[in-house]
Parts: sequence; C-alpha cells; structure tokens
Amino acid sequence: MDIEKQAKEISQKRGILAGIWTKCKKCDQILLQKDLEENLMICPKCGYYSRLDARKRIEITVDEGIFKEMNSNLRSVDFLSFPGYEEKIKKTDINDAVVTGEAKIGGYNVIIAVMDFSFMGGSMGSVVGEKIVKAIEKAIKKKYPVIIISSSGGARMQEGIISLMQMGKTSAAIAKLSEAGLAYISVLADPTTGGVAASFAMLGDINIAEPKALIGFAGPRVIEQTIRQQLPEGFQLSEFLEKHGMVDIVVERKNMRDTLTKLLKFFAQK
Repeated sequence: MDIEKQAKEISQKRGILAGIWTKCKKCDQILLQKDLEENLMICPKCGYYSRLDARKRIEITVDEGIFKEMNSNLRSVDFLSFPGYEEKIKKTDINDAVVTGEAKIGGYNVIIAVMDFSFMGGSMGSVVGEKIVKAIEKAIKKKYPVIIISSSGGARMQEGIISLMQMGKTSAAIAKLSEAGLAYISVLADPTTGGVAASFAMLGDINIAEPKALIGFAGPRVIEQTIRQQLPEGFQLSEFLEKHGMVDIVVERKNMRDTLTKLLKFFAQK
C-alpha cells in the first residue's frame, strides 16, 4: 500500500474531510494542506515552491486591507473563433491571468500587477496587456512605483498576433514609466517564460526572482533539441541567471515583502 493511499485511509478513519491532505510535487511527501499554506506553499521537507494564485500572492505581499483592485471587469474575447477557447475562458473562476490594483507595501504606495498561472498557464493575451498598461498609466498619474509579479508560460496562442503585440505594448508603457522617473520592480516566480520573459518581466529597474524559478524564453528541452547540446546544470533557473547577470537578486518567499519594502524605501529617497 502506497503512502498516499494509507494517509487517505487514516484521514477517513479519523473523520477528516477528503482533500485535507496534499502531496509535494517534487518529493512526494504527504502534507497537511493547512500546514503547507501556513508555510507559504513551500514544502517543509524539500523546500519545493508550489505556485501561488494571484489573490494569495497579493495577500502575503501587500499591507492588510489596503488592496484596491482595478479593471476587474475586463474579460478575454474569442475574436479569432479559436476552437475550444471560449469554453476554457468560461471554466475559470477569475476573469483573466492578471490581477492589478493599488496597494501599500510597508506603508509605501504602489501599483501592483500579479499574474495567475492557474488561468491558462498565466498566458498573456489582450486583456493581460491592457490591464498592465492601464495599471502603469495609473502609476504615472499618481506618481507611484510599479511592481509586477510574473508567473507565465508566455503569449496566449489562442489570440494569435494580438497576444504578441502585447509585448511591445507593455514594454512601451514601462518606457513611459521610466521617463516619468518612477521605479519598476519586477518579481519573477516559477515559471516566467515566453513572451512575458521577453518583454515586461525582464525590464525592471530591479529584477527579483524566487528560488529555483524557471526563467527564460524557450524551455530547456526545446533549446537542447534545437542546438543539440547538453545544457549546463541549473540552466534557466533563477540562481543561474543571478550568477550570469540576468537577475539582480534571488529572494526567498518569506523575505519577499521585507525586500520589497526596503527597495521602495530606497526609491522613495532618490
């Protein structure tokens, strides 16, 4: 009898509701869901970082009770009549792959955008691009710094060339933010890839990454198959990118809020 089956049987005998147990995707350790959540979705045995949805990420990052969401009514449209796309959109509990809003971190005003991998792999379509640009425009108007936390598989293929256009659109908005003398802090969570990595995710004044996050344009298997060479160990993980100058700092999840507060204080004094 495997451990997971045994754990489920024990929980049933004790009258514990089904679903209270979970399993680490890396080490297969059976964990109480409550314990995992209290540890910020990090496995206490192997240190594996489970992905956070946008709401949870916001909850542990910004000052309590301060977040004011913006443009929450924007929804994707199947303008290309892509097979199955409309059904996928309707199945989700959130409107799209990014949540944006106004908040405070350590008492400092910010505009924040947080991507949600649970919505079609955090893919960037027209709504993601529009919400990020609107958030940046709001930051320029209110003279607030911007924080974007990325977790994405890249551009959304169901929106074709329109999704690719968001790369230029968001990058242009960040350029305007820079011209206005306002800070942009980019946080890269696992994974940050494709068109998101090739645009706004890597354009921060400070680029921060969570430990062991996969960051890059194409995945390592695709690169290996293309160049037919063995890649270095840890290639495209955040620690490798920090060593080679693509990421400024790798920060543990439990220290992210304090690190962002220190950076906001630094930029406020400039």
